[in-house]
Amino acid sequence: MGPAAHFLFVLPFVSQDWTGLPIDTSRIAEIIEPSLDAMGYRVVRVAVLGAGRMTLQIMAERRDEAAMTVEDCAEISRSVSVLLDVADPIASAYTLEVSPLVRPEDYDRFAGFEAKIELSQPVSGRKRFRGRLLGRAGDHVRLIAETGEVDVPLSAIARAKLILTDDLIAHAQGKPGITIPTH
Repeated sequence: MGPAAHFLFVLPFVSQDWTGLPIDTSRIAEIIEPSLDAMGYRVVRVAVLGAGRMTLQIMAERRDEAAMTVEDCAEISRSVSVLLDVADPIASAYTLEVSPLVRPEDYDRFAGFEAKIELSQPVSGRKRFRGRLLGRAGDHVRLIAETGEVDVPLSAIARAKLILTDDLIAHAQGKPGITIPTH
């Protein structure tokens, strides 16, 4: 299989925080892109999620096409936090989220780890799932949730993130002898 093509479409999205002031995701992208580019990353998406405590979600990928790691996410998070503290484009409190679950193959790479997945459309009457990733099956992501095994269409995933667990921390630190559970 040859190199994958990646496209970036920045569409202005204006939301409001609890103060009623607008939040422009294209402005946030303008603030963080030069720094992330210099660090070797490409911004894929900037999104503002949530009605209560707001979440600013940054999705990025490596320019060298290597798989994103937890360390990459931590490095991006530290850089973006500093940039946004200085520029202050969001007046209210928010949670910054940087996820390594960007490309379809990332769900295979992080199989065995806990994740939260939110959908744009319900599957089996639900839009939110939490469970252990099992990887992909065609154009679906498989996971073991509280209710059993679930197949979620990739096209329906609005947001996905890994859950910080001891297994994930050990994996990120490259500790030998760590077994990644699959069920």
